[in-house]
Amino acid sequence: MDWQSRNVSSENKEKFQIEYQAGKVAFERGEYRASVKHLEAACALMNRTSRLGGEAQMWLVTAYEAAGKKPEAIALCQQLSRHPDTETRKEGKRLLYILQAPELKRPAEWMTQIPDLGAIAESSPEDRRGSQSASGSSKRDRKDKLEPEPIDLSQVNTKDNQFIWVALIALILTVGGLIWLGV
Repeated sequence: MDWQSRNVSSENKEKFQIEYQAGKVAFERGEYRASVKHLEAACALMNRTSRLGGEAQMWLVTAYEAAGKKPEAIALCQQLSRHPDTETRKEGKRLLYILQAPELKRPAEWMTQIPDLGAIAESSPEDRRGSQSASGSSKRDRKDKLEPEPIDLSQVNTKDNQFIWVALIALILTVGGLIWLGV
């Protein structure tokens, strides 16, 4: 290896580290498409058969899956299951098994629907805070929502349940017992 190829190699390693770290950070932030882009660039810069190249490809598999690119994730896992590094090969086989497992059907009543809040970021601030209604009484409506409804006292159980007397007797007996024992 001559000195120029070593310099290119060290440049590639530096670029790889930048792309690899950017891909991991994007993945951890939930920016899966950006993560895929950075990790693909990192994998192109590193020898895919090296341990570090295999590690970057493992991250790429998870980014593919998170970005909804399951066929690409499975194809890459199949390659990783034949990787020269034993740890990478073992992890590739494990991930391949998980990705190819049949999806379980869950009853709808077991699931909680989470509303898509992605459109909120694109909306105007007036839309997020609530727009004024046609009658122009949005402040009054909000105030009405904050005030509690009146309570119907005929529905409230006002019968004395003797709790205060039981608690008072228990307190007197406890204090008297402590005094008698001399504690």
